[in-house]
Amino acid sequence: MNAVSHWEELSRQVAELCVRIPATAGPAVLARELAPLAPDLAFREVLSRGGWYRLGGVVDASNAHLSDHLETWAERALAAHDDDMAALCDDYAESGLRATRLTGRTHYFVAATGSGATDFVQVEIEELQEVICHPLFAGDALPSEIEELIDPRGADITCCAGAEPLGAPFLRLRRLTPVAAFLARMRAQKPELQPIHRFVEAWEASSAGAATQFSNHWVIVVREHLDHYRQAVLHATPVAALNGAPAKFAAAFGLQGLALHHAMVRYDKAVGYPMAWFFHMLTTRSAPHALANAVIDDTQAGFHYLPDRDVQVVKDWLYQPYGF
Repeated sequence: MNAVSHWEELSRQVAELCVRIPATAGPAVLARELAPLAPDLAFREVLSRGGWYRLGGVVDASNAHLSDHLETWAERALAAHDDDMAALCDDYAESGLRATRLTGRTHYFVAATGSGATDFVQVEIEELQEVICHPLFAGDALPSEIEELIDPRGADITCCAGAEPLGAPFLRLRRLTPVAAFLARMRAQKPELQPIHRFVEAWEASSAGAATQFSNHWVIVVREHLDHYRQAVLHATPVAALNGAPAKFAAAFGLQGLALHHAMVRYDKAVGYPMAWFFHMLTTRSAPHALANAVIDDTQAGFHYLPDRDVQVVKDWLYQPYGF
């Protein structure tokens, strides 16, 4: 079995696992159940992110599903009324139809496949709950265009405040990503290095890469879409595996020398590895960009509190900045 079909088969097995396991089981049970599917991989959860939603479907006044896809239903209903939104609203004014949403939390599991920074496979499992959201045709604020019908302003408040659930929460596999292969595909798209590649190279070149595994501290949020020529366009963003707010860099503007060094050490200790301030400067913004200039100014003034490898990483960024 080649590498691609191996990961496709594992994806199929994980998807089936998500159907069998109740959402209430929790991430620890999920990690344990993943183990028999890939005995050579040691999966562990490193991050859980919630607070997001997807459009759901359409239910009637008795909560019976008319459609699982709100956008498709709305487009067809509008087309049936000759694209006349006012006529559509009049026709459904007393229907009691409501939209639903899938509120979600994503659990990220990783397992190392080698010693390199990107040698790991990442599994994203979503914990979903369908809830009743906004009425489609009620009140005075009727939609004037299809976007207002599908996802109106203020619907976030309506859906989050005491939303009525429809059915039990459930699990669904979002994607399984062999990270090294995905980033290699990205690199093949463009001759120049993209920010994610430079980020990983900086990690491997710095003290952070020598101290700890990349996947202990980061997940890669990936996206893929088709361009006008139907070619796949890939995107990847590093997200710190922090379940909670990131540490704040506690230092006054203009700090330098030994005091700046101590502030950097405190920050790195709070996060858990050397050079954390640099990588969080590029992602969580909890460390200011001015730090990079201050560190190099100190180095040129004779303060050598960073290893040469780390100084070079900072210089490379200052010469050609990037961020996320």
